[in-house]
Amino acid sequence: MNTAHYDTHGNVAVIRLDNPPVNGLGLPLRQGIVDGIKKAEGDSAIKAVVIIGSDRAFSGGADISEFGTPKMLGEPNLLTVINYVESSSKPVVAAIGGACMGGGLELALGCHYRVSKPDAQISLPEVKLGILPGAGGTQRLPRVIGAEHALNMIVSGAAMPAKMFNGSALFDEMIDGDLLDGALSFAHKVVSENLPLKKVRNLKAKHANPEGFFMFARNTVGAVAKNYPAPLKCVDAVEAAVTKPFEKGMEIEREAFAHLINTSESKALRHAFFAERLTSKIPDVPSDTPTRDIKQVGVIGAGTMGTGISINFLNAGIPVTIVEMKQDGLDRGIAAIRKVYEGRVKKGKMTQEKAEAAMGLVTPSLSYDDLKNADLVIEAVFEEMGVKESVFKKLDEVCKPGAILASNTSTLDVDKIASFTKRPQDVIGLHFFSPANIMQLLEVIRGKETAKDVMATAMKLAKTIRKTAVVSGVCDGFIGNRMINQYSREALLMLQEGATVQQIDKAIEKFGFAMGPLRMADMAGGDIGFAIRKRQYAENPNMKKMVVADRLGEMGRFGQKTGSGFYRYEPGNRNALHDPEVDRVIEDVRKELRITPRKISNQEIVERCVYALVNEGARILEEGIAQRASDIDMVYLTGYGFPVYRGGPMHYAEEVGLLNVVRAMETFAENPDAEPGFWKPAALLQKCAAEGKRFDEQATSKNQ
Repeated sequence: MNTAHYDTHGNVAVIRLDNPPVNGLGLPLRQGIVDGIKKAEGDSAIKAVVIIGSDRAFSGGADISEFGTPKMLGEPNLLTVINYVESSSKPVVAAIGGACMGGGLELALGCHYRVSKPDAQISLPEVKLGILPGAGGTQRLPRVIGAEHALNMIVSGAAMPAKMFNGSALFDEMIDGDLLDGALSFAHKVVSENLPLKKVRNLKAKHANPEGFFMFARNTVGAVAKNYPAPLKCVDAVEAAVTKPFEKGMEIEREAFAHLINTSESKALRHAFFAERLTSKIPDVPSDTPTRDIKQVGVIGAGTMGTGISINFLNAGIPVTIVEMKQDGLDRGIAAIRKVYEGRVKKGKMTQEKAEAAMGLVTPSLSYDDLKNADLVIEAVFEEMGVKESVFKKLDEVCKPGAILASNTSTLDVDKIASFTKRPQDVIGLHFFSPANIMQLLEVIRGKETAKDVMATAMKLAKTIRKTAVVSGVCDGFIGNRMINQYSREALLMLQEGATVQQIDKAIEKFGFAMGPLRMADMAGGDIGFAIRKRQYAENPNMKKMVVADRLGEMGRFGQKTGSGFYRYEPGNRNALHDPEVDRVIEDVRKELRITPRKISNQEIVERCVYALVNEGARILEEGIAQRASDIDMVYLTGYGFPVYRGGPMHYAEEVGLLNVVRAMETFAENPDAEPGFWKPAALLQKCAAEGKRFDEQATSKNQ
């Protein structure tokens, strides 16, 4: 349904919002509210109106299915609806339970009275989409909870329990029992006592020192917001609520909304919002596909990855058996898990009881036999095919029929791993990112024989452990590492051509990445990249060698773990320090390769690194490795520190203009030090650029 149901309870009309799951304010629902108000107005027997949602939500705001369609702005729009409610000659009571977000809260603020369940969650989260509330939220909320509380809510987008504002003008009464019964009782009271029609617009938004407060707010918000324009516009709008008449404030809010919705930052944030929701959709795996029960999990390996993976399941209340080969390794792993929980207790993020309960779910073991009842086993052992073969052959022997066998491999062939078993349909890749208990991304690798119910189970499980799951086909490095290989490659080549370590990282970090490519390599561990490159050189003898990185690897400079990599590190300190020894290595390599160093601009550094990502991403789409361009963006937003306000590499390229990207690549191809053919645009990129289309308008997935 997407409507409003009208009913009467004596002399009170009830308009019940019905647009599951969160009563998004789509056009039919908006029309239903207006029709309900009109009907109540025209019935002399009706003395008051109650607007109520479901137990789950009063209203979650705009209906996201209408975004980008004519219905979004169709009349009655939300401003019109609120005007009908506010101007009603009969008192309108909002009965709030569950989520009351965005436009839902703005609708409630347009009502004459508001009653709420104490645990209802209220918020104005629009800033997270790079915009601000556009239907009076910035003007009405300060009038009922004060400018300071309102600004904090609007700028953060955070949800607050209704009980926090009990006693303020936001709520007239808290309802502990049945919400509808309580709302009807309150409406009868309003009628019997002939209470006035209270309009929030007529209240005064106050602050003892508005000039000083908003100056402080701008300085504070500006420092934190940096590349996001919406938070400062929120400050302007809330200031208008305090210093200007209501109608003038509404005008300022509307102007700010109109400006922000067209900014590149808002477009990127909205792209990310929808992209995240698309990742869980697999075209040939229907949403009603049966899933397997995952009640016990096994993890092979008690190292950094194994313990991090385990913590995800422990946090979700799922028992984990961790298997190691040696007792000392097992002891270190259990100690590492305990240290994480002790840290959370110390920081007040978890009670001692919950920490002990989580640790109580761990079973340490030195025997594969203890995995015989596991519903899912994830191996997190050394990244070498021979090791994987040994592990999966053993799992195939001991695990029960129907158990899902997963590899945490970051680059290896999942189909080959599956071939080591007699049950390839039960084998899948679950590539967690380090630190696995913190990083949001989970690449779900679909082998050629992976069963559909295994895929459905993996996607469901990802939500259980609060990960953003992105499906990838099988290839070297999957989506993320295959692309980052090209990005890192360009950074390393520019070192040889004339850029410095510090210049490359600073240019990429100024673009918005959380960390430059060389600092990232040092943090991840240079030994991993060195091992992968040696394997790739063996498999592809014509591959251009990353001589500087290889030389550092030969010297045992593997980054933070060894105290030196592209930078040097003091004991117990992760600050990256300039190391003249690296400068000497780079200089020696240039002489050996007979490269005359040249000046490389920051723009070239950014474009070569980012466009290398884009071109490889286009190839991944062509091959059907990724289902959609937005999935690639989610991999980079959640796993690789790509700036959210730029929307991911594929979205960013589309905003720059794919034709401009292709032209830049043609220029890079003219560089005498460029590898022949590297900058040849992927066929999909070339086609989209020529036809002026976006990636997902052209790409078709071979996985479908």
